[in-house]
Amino acid sequence: MEHNPAAAWFTEAASAAERQGSGDLLRVVLIVMVLGCVLTAWFLLRGYRRKDD
Repeated sequence: MEHNPAAAWFTEAASAAERQGSGDLLRVVLIVMVLGCVLTAWFLLRGYRRKDD
């Protein structure tokens, strides 16, 4: 196994990311957005709960 300097590893990773596209990033953004909407809806709707004691 050969030793690659950090700069060579970084450029190799950057070129691999360009070939792959933004699929992983878009997936993460969508998941975070959906979870944020769910948590916001839960936070807002929990105040409307009535307790008939």
